[in-house]
Amino acid sequence: MKIALGCDEAAFDLKEIIKDFLVDLGQEVKDLGVFNKEPVLYPDIAFQVASNVANNESERGILICGTGIGMAITANKVPGIRAAVCHDLYSTERSILSNNCQVLTMGARVIGVETAKAMVKRWLELTFVDGRSTKKIQRISSIEKKFSKLPRK
Repeated sequence: MKIALGCDEAAFDLKEIIKDFLVDLGQEVKDLGVFNKEPVLYPDIAFQVASNVANNESERGILICGTGIGMAITANKVPGIRAAVCHDLYSTERSILSNNCQVLTMGARVIGVETAKAMVKRWLELTFVDGRSTKKIQRISSIEKKFSKLPRK
């Protein structure tokens, strides 16, 4: 699987660990930054990763910042993307099984390295299957389409 990966300066160390972990798992990684600990505007990185996934250049994306929240908010602004901030295995599983999320976001200041690795491994093992949640995901998509047609101020 091809995974787009990105972070801000707060999560640089964890991103590097996750990148190596993904490669060890046999995944192809597209590292979209950051490449050092210089301060950046994380929305730029989140937009790059989410756009990469939305354009089918990567199958999934992983974003890491201090909390994962800002990355998820930004990634969800990209049409067609469903991103979820996860901090444990249960929320990670539900991001795929209930919500068919293509982007996982994590907080480097919230979870430890081993938890992050376990979450990534489990997230990659899962595939959404049509069922009870299908109609919910379709409704999310229809809301997104309706909103995109509204005039903006």
